[in-house]
Amino acid sequence: MSVTDCLSIQLYTLRSLEDLDRILDTAAEAGYRRVETVGSQLDDAARVKAKLDARGLAASSSHVSLAALRERPEAVVEACRTLGITDLYMPAVPPEDRDMAAEGWRAVGRELGQMAERFAKEGIRLGYHNHHWELQPKAGPTTALELLFEGAGASPLTWEVDVAWLVRGHVDPKPWIERYRNRITAAHVKDIAPAGENEDQDGWADVGAGVLDWRDLWRVCRAAGARWMVVEHDKPADPARTARASLAFLNGIEG
Repeated sequence: MSVTDCLSIQLYTLRSLEDLDRILDTAAEAGYRRVETVGSQLDDAARVKAKLDARGLAASSSHVSLAALRERPEAVVEACRTLGITDLYMPAVPPEDRDMAAEGWRAVGRELGQMAERFAKEGIRLGYHNHHWELQPKAGPTTALELLFEGAGASPLTWEVDVAWLVRGHVDPKPWIERYRNRITAAHVKDIAPAGENEDQDGWADVGAGVLDWRDLWRVCRAAGARWMVVEHDKPADPARTARASLAFLNGIEG
């Protein structure tokens, strides 16, 4: 499978362009065939689908808020059907919950696991996307992320591993990827600028322009089962350039 077959771009990367038409034009003109939608775009799935179709784009996957999963799961399922999405990820716990104690993280894992069971019956894989705060120890050395997956137990809850956020959490991502490879269905592909650089971009970099070895990490994530490799930059200075440069780099890593 070539890079193009599994590559997508998280539309959060292009959010500063504001207008959805401009956002999707930028993704298509950069050479992407797939995009990962943000949760709010599920609220108008038919309109988004028409705009994707008009540009020859498809939705690889989407993020979805915990509130939407709790309050309107049927609408989320219907939106996924409209967009042709079978991989869905809850991107983060609400800000007020990020410092919760160990049992809180276990409880979130249990709840997401139960939701994943229900979504699986609809042909949709539900997963969690990490940041760095889940690497905080909550029960001795046990981290919030470990507690979340512990709470999920044997459920089909998946993981969209954000490799750069793991690194920002001061861990080597490879052992984590290996440990939870049975849950991984996607990876966020983003890069970290050298120390002191790109401070106006919160220290992020275009893929291939930072300190992470994405030639190696790409292989590791794909070998662990990542179906989708999703380009992301949390605060690009020039979103169109980031989209183009990241794709150009990634197109060179597999031949």
